[in-house]
Amino acid sequence: MLRFRQFNEYIIEGKYPNWVRVTTGLLVLRIRNLSIRIQREKDPKVQNDLIAQQNKLLSYIDGLSIGVGTDDAALLSKIKSYNR
Repeated sequence: MLRFRQFNEYIIEGKYPNWVRVTTGLLVLRIRNLSIRIQREKDPKVQNDLIAQQNKLLSYIDGLSIGVGTDDAALLSKIKSYNR
């Protein structure tokens, strides 16, 4: 069991477990893939279906309130490398 001070320090750090970070990364990659597919698709019906899938994934991230701290340089550099 954690003492209050240890618990408080853990909360203040705001670090997520590795499985949360990996899951979030995979969700972001799937959202980006859907975004590319939406841009390439000509049929509006298929575009709407892809947008619905993308919104569902976005709602998962939003519902879990998952964020990335700006002090995590390794994760931020990986995300920036995918934007190229």
